[in-house]
Amino acid sequence: MENGEIEGAADDGVPVPAPPNGRRYRPVGSSDRAVIQMTSMEPGSSSSTAVAAVSGITPQPPRNLTVDPSMQEDHTVSQGDSKLELFGFDSLVNILGLKSMTGEQIQAPSSPRDGEDVAITIGRPKETGPKFGTMMGMAGVWQSLVLVSFCGACTFLTGISLSAIATNGAMKGGGPYYLIGRALGPEVGVSIGLCFFLGNAVAGSMYVLGAVETFLDAVPSAESVTVVNNTLVNGTATASTATISTPSLHDLQVYGVIVTILLCFIVFGGVKIINKNINAQTMLEFLIQMAPYIGISSLFFPAVTGIMAGSNRSASLKDTQRSIPIGTLSATLTTTAMYLFSVLLFGALATREELLTDRLLTATVAWPAPAVIYIGIILSTLGAALQSLTGAPRLLAAIANDDILPVLNYFKVSEGAEPHSATLFTAFICICCVVIGNLDLITPTITMFFLLCYAGVNLSCFLLDLLDAPSWRPRWKFHHWSLSLVGALLCVVIMFLISWSFTVVSLALASLIYYYVSLKGKAGDWGDGFKSAYFQLALRSLRSLGANQVHPKNWYPIPLIFCRPWGKLPENVPCHPKLADFANCMKKKGRGMSIFVSIIDGDYHELAEDAKTACRQLDTYIEYKRCEGVAEIIVAPSMSEGFRSIVQTMGLGNLKPNIIVMRYPEIWRRENLIQIPSTFVSIINDCIIANKAVVIVKGLDEWPNEYQRQYGTIDLYWIVRDGGLMLLLSQLLLTKETFESCKIQVFCIAEEDTDAEELKADVKKFLYDLRMHAEVIVVTMKSWEPHMESSSSGAPQDDSQEAYTSAQRRISTYLSEMKETAQREGHPLMEDGKQVVVNEQKIEKFLYTMFKLNSTILRYSRMAAVVLVSLPPPPLNHPAYFYMEYMDLLVENVPRMLIVRGYRRDVVTFFT
Repeated sequence: MENGEIEGAADDGVPVPAPPNGRRYRPVGSSDRAVIQMTSMEPGSSSSTAVAAVSGITPQPPRNLTVDPSMQEDHTVSQGDSKLELFGFDSLVNILGLKSMTGEQIQAPSSPRDGEDVAITIGRPKETGPKFGTMMGMAGVWQSLVLVSFCGACTFLTGISLSAIATNGAMKGGGPYYLIGRALGPEVGVSIGLCFFLGNAVAGSMYVLGAVETFLDAVPSAESVTVVNNTLVNGTATASTATISTPSLHDLQVYGVIVTILLCFIVFGGVKIINKNINAQTMLEFLIQMAPYIGISSLFFPAVTGIMAGSNRSASLKDTQRSIPIGTLSATLTTTAMYLFSVLLFGALATREELLTDRLLTATVAWPAPAVIYIGIILSTLGAALQSLTGAPRLLAAIANDDILPVLNYFKVSEGAEPHSATLFTAFICICCVVIGNLDLITPTITMFFLLCYAGVNLSCFLLDLLDAPSWRPRWKFHHWSLSLVGALLCVVIMFLISWSFTVVSLALASLIYYYVSLKGKAGDWGDGFKSAYFQLALRSLRSLGANQVHPKNWYPIPLIFCRPWGKLPENVPCHPKLADFANCMKKKGRGMSIFVSIIDGDYHELAEDAKTACRQLDTYIEYKRCEGVAEIIVAPSMSEGFRSIVQTMGLGNLKPNIIVMRYPEIWRRENLIQIPSTFVSIINDCIIANKAVVIVKGLDEWPNEYQRQYGTIDLYWIVRDGGLMLLLSQLLLTKETFESCKIQVFCIAEEDTDAEELKADVKKFLYDLRMHAEVIVVTMKSWEPHMESSSSGAPQDDSQEAYTSAQRRISTYLSEMKETAQREGHPLMEDGKQVVVNEQKIEKFLYTMFKLNSTILRYSRMAAVVLVSLPPPPLNHPAYFYMEYMDLLVENVPRMLIVRGYRRDVVTFFT
């Protein structure tokens, strides 16, 4: 058979050329009436599209048709070879193993075209999927009842959840997307909403194809073509002709596109009129849809996927809190009852073979005429298609109006306007699917999108019901979190029953959209349920932590970072750029919380708005630096008073900050800021009294960022017991890419040479027990007395000597000025209104100790990546100016240093 010619019957004496691909075709007989089907009979070929004449349609009498007896014989033989040939089993039946009843072995086609049926069809296109009767014939009455009840329970529980959420306040356009997004957050809402939009758009093509197919079944074409068969009778060639209807004018795709365009005209021109007369109670779907799915459960579920029809047009409803619950649940109960009743009726009036073979059994038994069923199916499918073409654009427009994804801005519409752009895009998707014609690969994924949306609605209600926030007050009282949970589980079970592979595909697509929204989407706070869940989880976690002391194994650094304690930054810079980098270095793999604080001097009533603006700027800065933390702005009469309030009240329970981080005031002498020494000393004393650790960063401007890799060593000058904080900070620095190439050196100060070896062994054992790798170096200082040092004794004469001499001179000058002022005013030595006691011998000893320590640091750690040294506490009744001189001498010529003071507790432990 070539070029569309039909092979005729042939005598044994006349060789018949083999058709292409080695196929053998069943000859056409006169009993074929409305359909002439040529089916490949070779083993391994599919018979999924072999069809019988449609009952209820008066067959056209054959015109100018001559049939050779041999054709009839061959036709009889073909029928005998395969008894189920005329039952029209499709590929689903083959998959389920029912074709094994014929004894035929099914083989995989060798090419995409092999194994297909070649058909010339009169009156209707090739059948693409099983129907309600097929499900009945395959499952039986009782299993069908269970299946219908199972699917109905899923939609009914979803309807209950939908009713509860929809009655919890005013509802804008977007339907289920609006509900899910406001309950589970914008990322989940947009991902499920776009999937649901795609499902509605492609579902419109399904409805259109169903309507067109039914129309072509009911109204066969009168056009015809003539086929000439050449046969040999008693050695004489005889020509017979047959008139067969042509399928070119009944092409499913062509009519589908035409119907879709007509429906778009209705949506554009008549939707405003329809809106006034349609409410949720009238949106019942009577369509038993075409469902080419895998598994018996997939045959029926598409018939119950219309429960969102009312919520999709929530912006057009007068009272959503009344219309959606009553309309949706009424439609669900009505259609479920109708389906259950239909199962009993079908089981009572037809045999299994009739259910499997008769595509429109309802039309066969319909009273008074089959046309009633045809008209009903066409109207219901066209109505469902209109719902899809009306609801899907509004869903897309609602997603675009929320301004989450900039790529959807083209589909934005003003409130109350018609989404014409979204309608055209939906129609384009629908037409593309109609042109494809075969939705066997697309339709299962679309069904998964519907089920994914239903699961999202159930999970939203479950979360809101379980959290029971004060704002959760739905008017619909007949709901419970357990019902929503069961509904969500039913949706997931049905998804896997239909096809686990399509389930994975749909979940993967939704996850990709979720990931894209999280990366590219604009942040929005909709008061979703996750925020409430986080709040309750935080409260529960805070209560479980209690107020007791945290075990060292569970200790996390919670730094309180002083953003602008000193130094001159532009007003539009809320924090030093390197402070956030350092705060990230104090947290292992970014885990932990930081509190960024800035203090504004002045009156709170006058500067309250300025403080709010500064807080927003600081919060934006923290987010830009990708640092996990919160921002706080305090208005206080002075920095000392503001810090004293912060250190007492900041935090809750064990989530209070435990480390105070600030930069060293390197510019205080250069800028002649005489108030800085007293503020600096006051802050350190407040931290000691409040039992807070202190980390002061010197050389903050040179602190490396995350892209500047450091080499060398991290040197620790461990002088006093600090609970292991300095050791822990050095280990945290090594976890960052910036310092991961560095090594740790621990310098211990020994007063005598005899103590050096013993001290070194003890420190090594201590570090081994702490699982820390470091090199231990013991530095001996034989005497702390100044007179033991002389310029000719070989002591280091480096930059520290000049700094030491300058500090002595400044302290002597300042002390002389203080004494003169006290004698002139007749009172003891005072500083900042407080009496101070000056012991010149102690001053010299403190100064010399800082000089010796600085000399040691420069000798051993001049090239170190960072130096950590213990912070000496301010001496009691000592002038703050003198303490700043001590600290300046300690940090002199050291480019990058962390001055650390621990507190009265351990932050590391030996034990597992």
